[in-house]
Amino acid sequence: MSLLGGIQCWKAISRSGMQHLAPASLIAPGPPTCLPSTAPKDPADREARSIVDWNENASIGEHLWYDTSVSGDVCYVGEESCMAKTAKSLPRKKCAACKIVVHVACIDQLAKINFRCKPTFREAGCRNIREPSFVRHHWVHRRRQDGKCKQCGKGFQQKFAFHSKEIVAISCSWCKQAYHNKVSCFMLQQIEEPCSLGAHAAVIVPPTWVIRMRRPQNSFKSSTKKKKRTSFKRKPSKKGMDEQESKWRPFIIKPLPSALTKPVLIFINPKSGGNQGTKVMQTFMWYLNPRQVFDLSNGGPRDALEMYKKVPNLRILACGGDGTVGWILSVLDQLQMNPQPPVAVLPLGTGNDLARTLNWGGGYTDEPVSKILSHVEDGLIVQLDRWNLDLQRNPDVGPEEFDDGVQKLPLDVFNNYFSLGFDAHVTLEFHESREANPEKFNSRFRNKMFYAGAAFSDFLQRSSKDLAKHVKVVCDGMDLTPKIQELKFQCIVFLNIPRYCAGTMPWGTPGEHHDFEPQRHDDGYIEVIGFTMTSLAALQVGGHGERLHQCKEVTLTTYKSIPMQVDGEPCRLAPSIIHIALRNKANMVQKAKRRPSMPLLNDQQSLPEQLRIRVSRVSMHNYEALYYDKEKLREASVPLGVIVVPGDCDLMVCRTHIDRLQEDFPFIPPSFQRRFQQEGDGTNPRVLSSQRLSPKWCFLDSTSAERFFRIDRAQEHLHLVVDTSGDELFVLDPEPVACGGLAGEGAAGGGGGGGGGATGAGPGMPDLVEPTTGGPEGAVAAEDAGDRLEGAASAGDQLVPRCLPENSSHVQAPPVITFSSEDSGIMSAARIGDYEKFLNAYKSGEAMLTTDSAGWTVLHHAASLGHKDLVRFILSGGPSELLDMADTETGETALHKAAALHHRTICYYLVEKGASLMKTDLQGNTPQHKAQEAGDPELAAYLENRQHYQMIVREDQETAV
Repeated sequence: MSLLGGIQCWKAISRSGMQHLAPASLIAPGPPTCLPSTAPKDPADREARSIVDWNENASIGEHLWYDTSVSGDVCYVGEESCMAKTAKSLPRKKCAACKIVVHVACIDQLAKINFRCKPTFREAGCRNIREPSFVRHHWVHRRRQDGKCKQCGKGFQQKFAFHSKEIVAISCSWCKQAYHNKVSCFMLQQIEEPCSLGAHAAVIVPPTWVIRMRRPQNSFKSSTKKKKRTSFKRKPSKKGMDEQESKWRPFIIKPLPSALTKPVLIFINPKSGGNQGTKVMQTFMWYLNPRQVFDLSNGGPRDALEMYKKVPNLRILACGGDGTVGWILSVLDQLQMNPQPPVAVLPLGTGNDLARTLNWGGGYTDEPVSKILSHVEDGLIVQLDRWNLDLQRNPDVGPEEFDDGVQKLPLDVFNNYFSLGFDAHVTLEFHESREANPEKFNSRFRNKMFYAGAAFSDFLQRSSKDLAKHVKVVCDGMDLTPKIQELKFQCIVFLNIPRYCAGTMPWGTPGEHHDFEPQRHDDGYIEVIGFTMTSLAALQVGGHGERLHQCKEVTLTTYKSIPMQVDGEPCRLAPSIIHIALRNKANMVQKAKRRPSMPLLNDQQSLPEQLRIRVSRVSMHNYEALYYDKEKLREASVPLGVIVVPGDCDLMVCRTHIDRLQEDFPFIPPSFQRRFQQEGDGTNPRVLSSQRLSPKWCFLDSTSAERFFRIDRAQEHLHLVVDTSGDELFVLDPEPVACGGLAGEGAAGGGGGGGGGATGAGPGMPDLVEPTTGGPEGAVAAEDAGDRLEGAASAGDQLVPRCLPENSSHVQAPPVITFSSEDSGIMSAARIGDYEKFLNAYKSGEAMLTTDSAGWTVLHHAASLGHKDLVRFILSGGPSELLDMADTETGETALHKAAALHHRTICYYLVEKGASLMKTDLQGNTPQHKAQEAGDPELAAYLENRQHYQMIVREDQETAV
């Protein structure tokens, strides 16, 4: 199979005049008879596939296409063969496995230049299927490439690289090594070199392990013309041949056992987490062999697990919610794999209590997939108790009580919890309403609103108030019913893991109560907890329920139909006797605490006793725009102060110090300014930001990957400060906050922020324990600055708005939303687009943060009517809260309005200013959807492209190792 033959314009090969040496097969050279016996079909004769083909007619080197509209990607076939020369714009597709982009009309041209995707399997052929073999590189031309050349160490940057059609790099789709497209960098002998599979070789299933088998033939049919002879052997029966045929599978896995390999199977539920599942699956296909990545919506996990059943050291990564994990564990039980492969979790969607328990966090943010694979490889194997629910009908209850409930629970095994009462009733109402009217539950916002309404309604009706009168609970022979009736619980939970209800901890920490032990997920005990309405509400603020028992067996008897739920699956169960007992223990992968990278050879002196680290704030707007450019993001950061922490502490400890740092910086009035000297420079003033962080701030890892990425708050105890920061510790604040004081020149938004300092604090950087107060000189300077501003405004110069963006050097007071009449000056001016009237109303003191009776802001009106100058003025001077404020009728932001009305320039203004592209209206539509509905595909493509940054999914990222 030729991977590179016929590709035009390859400088590194064509200049050598030795194009005939391009590799011709996947594995190590062997006899010609051992090459694939059946040539793959011409791609022109096959439809473009988007999923892996597991049929016997699968083609080696087949691409896995998905639609793309990301600008800047040039068609891979080149200008000479490209079919788009005669058309302005044609739809394009991108291969998930090798990352090339072609027009749909140009897919057939790939066959003419003889370029196929990286091979994912090999033929059985005549050679021994266990004969050692190696994988060759899969070299691909790149017109854009990140990282540095492995040969010369220089980058691949070009001055005008975005639209460049020149091939700048040659990289391998397996190991991700990249070289300049020069003879001096890419040597000819590298074509024949074996590929190491790169940084993730230990978790990749090599294509040499995946073997396509020939269908067995009936040997006696082809020998009918042979001479008959007496034989006492029993002829194969037709029934036996049919059984053999039914057991035959086109593909088998023949691994080469090694203690160094830990192959990972990826199971992804694409319906989890909105569109996250699909995008994550495409990224895994790029890093791994696509034949180890499986879509659970195509038949479930059973076939894949059976195929990989005998692979040693196998690990599984379940990408989805807790229900996805339970599904995979149930199939593992059925297959009785020994030893059972451990399961890791990549949490998508909501809830994810099991993922939180195993340190994987409550949801997937933007951690690089490469790091996730490393965590799966290095994770600790722990055990998870799994519990049986044996159910039988209650014989002591009359038949009339059975009419209102079902006779079977939705699941007979649970991993997280089993509950009855109030929480199950709310979940059941939502489930039944969604089943009856699925079209009304197409947005997450609506779902949350329904949950809140159902909970409030159930609270008012007190439908679960008599729960204690209709149940009997016996734990390890102890009857808890009297206590349940005494305390009048409205919800009872049998909890296996510490987390419940999206991260709460209902068992709490027993502490000095010696009657109970701390909760564990592997101790063979289940915790029984009771809740009143008060304690349920207190869960969200750190409270816990009433601890009833820790036991190994439970017998629950119900005397009427009661709402119940098993790991989130609700039902109304008829009167029953339920026996809960331990089923087995499943192997799970727990995300391990990162080991410090600083100490070498167990040198304990390399870690200082204390660290003085500067803390800098990064805004969400800057993060979304610059998170792949470390230096620019450092420059855009705003210093908050210095903390002093132990050298071996984790980020959870750092959070407490940063919170104290915030307490030491009270709100600074506009007439006052703190000035500090910049580190290393006594002449240039350096302004320390006094703006408070919002409650949702999180840490950024700035050292362990090629880019910054967010750290889940639930995983802060797993990250050491020395591993996540160098000279500076960065925090991301997802919400705009009001400034606490004036800033001088060269402050927040611009250069010099935090890129280069040392870990120690300079004169201008106060530390945690010694907050610095401003002197009289600073106050005078601030007053002078205010006087100059007032004088400029009164003299008719350009108006400086009172409420400026966060990177401004002026004071911003906390915004206050006011409700305006339809005829207010600033609102009516916005509606008609009268710039002068708007300016006069603003000068007279009317606030921009004003809404009319429909919830429209001035930005809504200006954007929907296409008043560009007015939009620019509002964005330059108005509070950032205006960007994502939604009206009350449709839930649309100003960006929704502009996108629906084809106002492209205004959309650009709003997006560049930081308007959210992921915010949905009451119908579940994003601004991109509104542009599509309005028939503007180019605007929709632009919004989708910008949305990729906000969703933190880099589709066209090329990794150089």
